[in-house]
Amino acid sequence: MNMNVAPGAQRTPVQIAAQPLLRLEGVSRRFMAGDREFLALRHIDLDIHAGELVAIIGASGSGKSTLMNILGCLDHASAGSYQVDGQETRDMDDEALAALRRDHFGFIFQRYHLLPHLDALRNVEIPAVYAGTPSAQRHQRAEELLRRLGLGGHLSHRPSQLSGGQQQRVSICRALMNGGEVILADEPTGALDTASGKEVMAILLELHGAGHTVILVTHDPKVAAHAQRIIEVSDGQIVSDRRNPAPAAPAAVAAEPQRQPRPTRRLVANLGLFREAFNMAWIALVSHRMRTLLTMLGIVIGITSVVSISAIGEGAKGYVLKDIQAIGSNTIDIYSGSNFGDSRAKSIETLVLGDVQALNQLYYVDSATPVIGRSLLVRYRNIDLDVQLNGVSERYFQVRNIELAAGIAFSESDARRQAQVVVIDHNTRQRLFGAGVDPLGQVILIGNLPCTVIGVTKDTKNLFAAGNALNVWVPYETAAGRVLGQRHLDSISVRIKDGIPSQRVDQEVNALMLQRHGSKDFFTNNLDSIMQTVQKTSRSLTLLLSLIAVISLVVGGIGVMNIMLVSVTERTREIGIRMAVGARQSDIRQQFLVEAVMVCLFGGLVGIGLSYGIGYLFTLFVQQWQMVFSPASIATAFACSTLIGVLFGFVPARNAARLDPIEALARD
Repeated sequence: MNMNVAPGAQRTPVQIAAQPLLRLEGVSRRFMAGDREFLALRHIDLDIHAGELVAIIGASGSGKSTLMNILGCLDHASAGSYQVDGQETRDMDDEALAALRRDHFGFIFQRYHLLPHLDALRNVEIPAVYAGTPSAQRHQRAEELLRRLGLGGHLSHRPSQLSGGQQQRVSICRALMNGGEVILADEPTGALDTASGKEVMAILLELHGAGHTVILVTHDPKVAAHAQRIIEVSDGQIVSDRRNPAPAAPAAVAAEPQRQPRPTRRLVANLGLFREAFNMAWIALVSHRMRTLLTMLGIVIGITSVVSISAIGEGAKGYVLKDIQAIGSNTIDIYSGSNFGDSRAKSIETLVLGDVQALNQLYYVDSATPVIGRSLLVRYRNIDLDVQLNGVSERYFQVRNIELAAGIAFSESDARRQAQVVVIDHNTRQRLFGAGVDPLGQVILIGNLPCTVIGVTKDTKNLFAAGNALNVWVPYETAAGRVLGQRHLDSISVRIKDGIPSQRVDQEVNALMLQRHGSKDFFTNNLDSIMQTVQKTSRSLTLLLSLIAVISLVVGGIGVMNIMLVSVTERTREIGIRMAVGARQSDIRQQFLVEAVMVCLFGGLVGIGLSYGIGYLFTLFVQQWQMVFSPASIATAFACSTLIGVLFGFVPARNAARLDPIEALARD
């Protein structure tokens, strides 16, 4: 089994360099055990040179594992100096220590410490991911390493599908992924049977023969017998450092190991890490589906509420505005007096036909019509009704956007000759004629004036029109000259040209009327102001309801944070493994933050989908209006999802990044 890292010419046995690769001077390590201080290492002085095969032995609790952890930069000394290749580690920050673990050291643990939700190939690749190695390059190297160790048929197998010896081989491949200049093996055969243990030792001897510095931590004398140098630790002190007179001969191998080229960790590498963080987050979320679904639940409810309420608000606003437009949203009505309810209004008779003619000359006015009206008795055969008689011009139906269901409206010639014709509404038709009589051509008595029905308006179901009102319309000249005997007008209705701001036309109308009357004995009513009020009220109500829905989003965000905190606790050992193979605190923080954001985004997608489902069901039961989904509400939902993921995922991500690698690895 050839474990040479790169092909090359044969070389002589390993020569020990004068400058030590690893140097400890006066290193001590203290721990707090309750209120008492425990000294795990006491003033350790140790030099390890490149190419050595060293065994650190001792009983349980002697301090050998603590020593290995300090050598591998998983732990830090409480006092003293530790140098790696001449670099002092005491003052290094998290990123520098992570770089040492990633680029110089390869760890082989007794319990393998493989990530259970990743297959063998992906487990081996992890150090290269944090090194920023391109995907294709690390895939190729990981596969080569696994094939060299006889695992070519197990690339896609997860740890649970591998034997203990196979898992330890995967762990060795992972240690070699970035070069593994120094291999730190903690009881590498402790959990293996005899045959598997011999295979693992053979591999470690090959690595030593290939030029790797190998440090074994063991309590087994048979394992230590393979080392060139045996260091015995007891009660935190080195009690013996001796050369092994008859170490196992290393396998004949080829070239000196070549460290893998390190891509610069600048923008490109960081973008690659961010992409890999998404991949790893996706695998983690899929591997724990139930936990992911429970985490998403609160976000799903919140996003569904926000989007649905927004859609209901938009639909309701559109429904109301449509009804306003149906009665003439682009109209201005002119009345006598100072405002509605003015007691002097009935005595003011200054609105006349001349005003209508003048208004029709304005550029911004599409049409203007006079209006006079009174409640009168209408009779057909033996049926009497109290109806509202409206004397209007032929333009009235255009101004008010009233459509006819049958017949025609009266014409300008009908108005000039005071024709005795009438248009009735749907309610009057039902009450006078019923369903079985065609009203067109029938003669009805309006007051004492017989009039022929020439048209019937459509039935309108409108919030702003009285549903049971009875209206009839006759030419203004007929109403004024033959029925009411009134020459002045009750009001004037003005239709504005399309695309013209109603406020501007209102100003022009007021200026014209003031010029004609000489005084302000009239007032205008603009339905556009009603529309603006409705829109403002609708926005306020939608905002209020959305704020209520946001509460559910906050509750969902708290749920995300709580479950992510639990996830950090459950995955503590995974965090320790990632740190051991070179992950920085920022990498761990990014990993958990990306997971939180992904959970919230997926929850947002599901919530939006549910909202559309609710909208579909809504149309089945409510015919008058529909929920209106706007791009803005969808964008807001996604923004809310992302923001909640960032805000409520930060604390768990920070807690995960702050974990000590050694404490994290020690947890089950």
